[in-house]
Amino acid sequence: MTVLSLVLAVVLYGSLLWTGRQVARDPSDRLLRAVFLCMFSAGLSFPFGLPVVIRLADGFAGDGAAKLLQNLCLLGAVYFLGCFFIHSASDPAVARTRVRWHAVPFAATAVIASAAMAVTPHAERGHTYATADMRVPGVAVFYLSAGAYLTYALAAALFWTVRYARLASRPLTTGLRMVAAALAGMVLASAVRECVTLLRLLGGGVPHPVITGAKLLLDLAIPLFVAGVVYPGLVTRWATIRLWWHHGRVYRRLAPLWEALHLAFPEDALERTGGGRRWDVLSPRSVHRRYYRRVIECRDGLVRISPYLALEAATADVEAPLTPEVAARHLRTALLAYASGEDAPSQAVPVALPGEGERDGSLESDVRQLIRLSEALTAQS
Repeated sequence: MTVLSLVLAVVLYGSLLWTGRQVARDPSDRLLRAVFLCMFSAGLSFPFGLPVVIRLADGFAGDGAAKLLQNLCLLGAVYFLGCFFIHSASDPAVARTRVRWHAVPFAATAVIASAAMAVTPHAERGHTYATADMRVPGVAVFYLSAGAYLTYALAAALFWTVRYARLASRPLTTGLRMVAAALAGMVLASAVRECVTLLRLLGGGVPHPVITGAKLLLDLAIPLFVAGVVYPGLVTRWATIRLWWHHGRVYRRLAPLWEALHLAFPEDALERTGGGRRWDVLSPRSVHRRYYRRVIECRDGLVRISPYLALEAATADVEAPLTPEVAARHLRTALLAYASGEDAPSQAVPVALPGEGERDGSLESDVRQLIRLSEALTAQS
């Protein structure tokens, strides 16, 4: 097994496990189901190319069994790939009808390829495509039938991929373009192999570089296809990880401000959910929930302490916002005044709000001000 094959196997089976988990969560999702079955068929074909599996399969079911099963699995993979596009472009009732019609050439090809393998002499079943004798009728029919269906199914998938790539947005469009390039290479390689098979059937000679070139094109297209399929998911996952890391970091940076306010206003703490499993505390959902809760609790505490802050800062205009640095200088004194029960204006004033050039209406601009206040509070301690 080459390094590339090993990497492809890891990516394929990893994607298969992830997709299977999604299907288990929502079995009614036709698109997910088609993707899972496509990957499952491709994953099932992979072991039949390994020498140890070939020996076991051929020893159990007869010569050529592993080759036949591998090709049937590959045919199944492109069939379910077509089902994915059919379900994407049609309503459920129409899609079910089209999927049934789409199954006709697949089933016919599977029957023809199986029959061709059955009538092929045992001595001719173990050859690879490059060394097979295409003048043997069973061998030629086997490769021609499988190749014809692959060319047809891959060309149909290429058509739909190009169509969707024009309508999609990034990162999906980037992944679809990679898939389209891979499918174009597969269609070209499959078409070349069909022509080569016909020439060899008729007794004509074919330069070896042509066969090698078609195989090389296919070897390059397969990893590109897998990369295009997983690319949108990887980009989305990377964005999720970055957001998870950012929210966790902000949560920790707001700790000094939150601790000071929480000590004064413990009743403002939002209700905590159940503890659950230990590792749930690091899950994206838990990190995001704690981030938003801390931001809200910090802002609520500042609203309540703002009259004391304004009084301590002796602002000339209570409508003017207190900058994070000014608020930090007087926050602890204001908290002590509140704790001692001193009177203060009942009107809340803006504290640590974004400046004129920073107001974009987003939560992030507000959070940046809270971070400035928290860090200024730490620096003054």
